[in-house]
Amino acid sequence: MVIDNAFAELGLATDATEREVKDAWRRLASQWHPDRNASAEASARMQRINQAFEYIRRNGRPLPASSDEPTHGEPAHDAPDADTGTAREAPPDEAASASSANHTADEGTAADAGAPRRLLRRKIKLTLEEAAVGCIKVLRGKVVDTCTDCAGVGSRVMAGHCAACGGSGNLQKRSFFGWSAGTATACESCLGSGAGRATCATCDGNGKLPPRNYRLSVRIPHGVRHGDLLHVDGRRVRADGPNADVEIRVEIEAHDLFQLGDDGTIRCDMPIDGFAWIANRTIKVPTVSGLQTLQLKRDQLAYRLEGQGFPVQRRGPRGDQVITLTPIFPARFSTDQQILLDQLSATGLGADGEAVDERLRAWHRGLRAWEKNR
Repeated sequence: MVIDNAFAELGLATDATEREVKDAWRRLASQWHPDRNASAEASARMQRINQAFEYIRRNGRPLPASSDEPTHGEPAHDAPDADTGTAREAPPDEAASASSANHTADEGTAADAGAPRRLLRRKIKLTLEEAAVGCIKVLRGKVVDTCTDCAGVGSRVMAGHCAACGGSGNLQKRSFFGWSAGTATACESCLGSGAGRATCATCDGNGKLPPRNYRLSVRIPHGVRHGDLLHVDGRRVRADGPNADVEIRVEIEAHDLFQLGDDGTIRCDMPIDGFAWIANRTIKVPTVSGLQTLQLKRDQLAYRLEGQGFPVQRRGPRGDQVITLTPIFPARFSTDQQILLDQLSATGLGADGEAVDERLRAWHRGLRAWEKNR
C-alpha cells in the first residue's frame, strides 16, 4: 500500500520502469522546485516528490545512482533533502550511568549509499575525568517520526481516478465568464497524481506521527576534546532510540584541580604541609583515575606521574600528569612548635658549635676569611 502511494505521488503506475520513475521525478522537480514555482504549496510538494522517489529507490526497485538524481550525502540541486523534517528534541538531561552501551560514537558522518536519514544534533557535557577515561552517557528527548503507512504524504491511493480532475492531475483555471483561461494548476485533491486519494487514518493527514520519547545509550571514547563532533549511525539505534543519525558535540567542563595541555599533560598545583614535606612523608594526590600515593622528597617540588594524564589522541595512550607542590608553613608558630624547632635547629650543630653539615662548615669558613680580609 505504501509503495502504491510513492508511485502515485510521481503520477505513475506501480509497474513503471526505472526510466519512467526517473523521468517523472525530473519532470515534477522541474515543475515544483521552489526556485521555479512561487506557489505556496511548492516546497511541500517538492518534499513529497523527493520522499516518493527515495522510497521507491529503497523499497520498490533499486535505481542506479547518477548525477541527475538525488543521492544520500550530496543530493542533486533539484532535491535538496528527501526528508526536510527536523527531529524535535528536548535539552540534554543530566544523563545517568548505563549498565551497558548500545552504540559507540565516532567522529565524522555516516557514509551510507541508501536513503538519507534525519540528523539529530545533541550536546553533552563531560568532566575531565569522563573525557580522559571514556564513559557511557544516556541521551533522552522527544522526536517526531514520519508516518510509515503513507510515507509522509498524508494520504493513501484509492482505486480509480481523482474525481476533481478526472485523472489528469491538473485543473484548468476559468475566466469570469467560465471559459478556460489557458493555464492549469495541480489538483489539490490528488496532489497532481491523478489518482484517487483518501486521508491517511494513521496520521490524520499530517504525514507525521505524534511526538514520542526516546532514550539512547552512547559510549564516549576516551580522549575526546572540547568541541569534538561524534556520530552515532541511526541504522544501529534500537527501537526506543530516535530513528535518526545523532551528531554529538562534546563540551568539557572546566576543572577545579586540573589544567589540560595540548600535549595531553595534566597539571595540578597542590599545597602541602611544609613539615610533611621536610619529613619526606607520603601523601595522597588527585589524578583523573582517583587518588594515588606519592612519596615526598624534601629536595623536590615537582613530580611527574607517567600515564596519568590525558590521551594525546582519541583512544590513544594517556600522557603524563605533573604535580607541583607548594609547602605551607604556619604564619605564626605555636609555643610547642617553636620549642621543637629550636631543638631541631640545635641538632645541626656539633660539640664545637660549628655546623655538622660540611657544606655549611665550608661556607662559614669562607665567610670568616672574607670578613678577616676586608
